[in-house]
Amino acid sequence: MNTDFLSNINWLAVLVATVAYFMLGALWYSKALFGGTWAKLVNLDMNNPDLKKGMGGMMVSTFVLMFIVTFGLEVLIVKIGFAQEFMYGVKLGLLTGLAFATTAVSINYVYERRPSNLYLINNGYHVIGHVVVATILVLWR
Repeated sequence: MNTDFLSNINWLAVLVATVAYFMLGALWYSKALFGGTWAKLVNLDMNNPDLKKGMGGMMVSTFVLMFIVTFGLEVLIVKIGFAQEFMYGVKLGLLTGLAFATTAVSINYVYERRPSNLYLINNGYHVIGHVVVATILVLWR
């Protein structure tokens, strides 16, 4: 496998886009947006002090997984050679968000029979996250 493309990876852009995806999650799942509804749908008691146990590990794991997604999008951008245009980022984010993230999450929902509102919250987050990440990466060429 030819790994020459790795020399064209904009690592700072990957890091910044990963932070943006992570921060979107903080906002998306906050009480200001969907946090309250999400907590009810997954049967979480937000007043339970035990919820904070292991939170550091969960946050680090989440960040690492988002970094992998962001790196993958950067590889696509480098290999395809997108121009620095806003709509290229939006379109790539919609494509990968719908084709990869949503379908992967949807397979679980088919079998778990979870509420459709939860499905919309969780998948909406990843589609918007992909759009944010891809747009940052495309514009930061």
